[in-house]
Amino acid sequence: MQLNSLHDLLVEQLQDLHSAETQLVEALPKLAGAASHEELRDAFEQHLAETREHVSRLEEIFSQLGKTPGGETCKGMEGLIAEGEEVLQMQGDPTVIDAALIAAAQRVEHYEIAGYGTVKTLAGHLDLGDAEDLLGTTLDEESKADSLLTKIATGGTFKSGINQEAKA
Repeated sequence: MQLNSLHDLLVEQLQDLHSAETQLVEALPKLAGAASHEELRDAFEQHLAETREHVSRLEEIFSQLGKTPGGETCKGMEGLIAEGEEVLQMQGDPTVIDAALIAAAQRVEHYEIAGYGTVKTLAGHLDLGDAEDLLGTTLDEESKADSLLTKIATGGTFKSGINQEAKA
C-alpha cells in the first residue's frame, strides 16, 4: 500500500485495527476460560461483546469510506496474543495465573488505545466527523476495559486475593 496522504494512512491504520480486533474475537474466549476469578472472567466476556461491536464499527467506517477491511495481519496484535497464549500454557497458583492474564490483557488494551487514539485524530483532521465519533466511542470502551482490569487487580475481588497471594 502506498501512503501518499493522511487518508491513505487512516485506511491503513483502520485495516490494522480491524485485523487486531478480529484476532481478539478469537483470543478473548480463551482468556475468559482460563480465568479462575469470576470477576475477571466476566470482564473478559464483557470485552468480547464490545470487541465484536468494535469490528462492526470499523466495518461501518470502511463502508463510509468506500474501502474494505482487508489487508495485512496485524503483527503487533499477533505477538501480543502469542504472549497471552504462553500464559494459558503455564501451571501454578490460579491467582497468580489471573495476574498474568491481566498483565497480558492490559498490554493488548494499551496497544488498542494507542491505535484508536491515532485513527480518531486522523479522522478529525480529515473532517470525518461520523468516523471520529465512532472511533471515539471505541477508544472510550478500550480505556474503560483497561481501567476495569486495573480495578480487578488492585481492588474489588482481588484486593486481598491477587495482591496478597501473588506476593508470596
